[in-house]
Amino acid sequence: MEFKDYYAILGVEPDAEKADIKAAYRRLARKYHPDLNPGEDAEEKFKEVAEAWEVLGDDTRRAEFDELRRYGSAGGGRGFEPPPGWQSRAGAGGHHFSGDFSDFFNSIFGADFESAGAGGGAPRGRRGQDVEIEMPVFLEETLADTQKPVEYALPVIENGRRVSRRKSLKVTIPAGVTEGERIRLRGQGVPGEGGAPDGDLYLHIRLVPHPLFDVQGHDLLVTVPLAPWEAALGARVTVPTLDGRVTVTVAPNSQAGRKLRIKGKGLVSKAGRGDLYAVLKVTMPTTSSDRARELWQSLSEELDFDARAEWRAST
Repeated sequence: MEFKDYYAILGVEPDAEKADIKAAYRRLARKYHPDLNPGEDAEEKFKEVAEAWEVLGDDTRRAEFDELRRYGSAGGGRGFEPPPGWQSRAGAGGHHFSGDFSDFFNSIFGADFESAGAGGGAPRGRRGQDVEIEMPVFLEETLADTQKPVEYALPVIENGRRVSRRKSLKVTIPAGVTEGERIRLRGQGVPGEGGAPDGDLYLHIRLVPHPLFDVQGHDLLVTVPLAPWEAALGARVTVPTLDGRVTVTVAPNSQAGRKLRIKGKGLVSKAGRGDLYAVLKVTMPTTSSDRARELWQSLSEELDFDARAEWRAST
């Protein structure tokens, strides 16, 4: 079994902050998502990126992975095997990641192929094993019911031998799905034995990070950059949403960090639709001139403004 270096897959250092890891995952997930990049190579890379985030985005799994990297040659190569007696704390609780995760992931954090299969001396009349896989969904796809293809591997018994077979489905993802939600598809898991029912397929919803929007419940946040004079004088600003653009009014003397509510432009929920909050961010020009510096100097003398007055008052 080949060792997978999840840090290398995301292009980050082992001591990277979680925010940097998340940013790398966002960028690569968008880059390789199969809906945006047709082709087997992009799909495989997307699965690797999702698997890396599944590990490095979870503090417990990341700590265990760091421990494995230090084990032996800290790389393992193609002959890598978990340490003797290894049992993952993150994989406890009966979770079976037998869908699109690699053998390396399953051997470390979940049930391996053998334990997820049906057969090997199992009693007749045994219900088929459930299968759980990740389902990446774009934020835009949560606004209405969306049909998406699903392909996964199932261990089956043929002529007394255990083999792996690919299964393809087209499933409907209902509007308003949220991060971590599970969708159950009855009878789409591992076949049962001796006439017993087949297992079920569980889709774990993973919202693909958006380059512009952050999610808070059913509300969305988007950062709106403003020039200093727009914040001072006020402005009409066009703001992107998941389904178009809207124009908002920025009041004069608006402060950085202020939130402007755009009603009904968030995510879908049973109670309706959440809101979009435009968070103002004052951005300085990257270039200047002698004249511009004179104007800034004149402004500072005219206003006599102390931006850190509250700090001084509290110390």
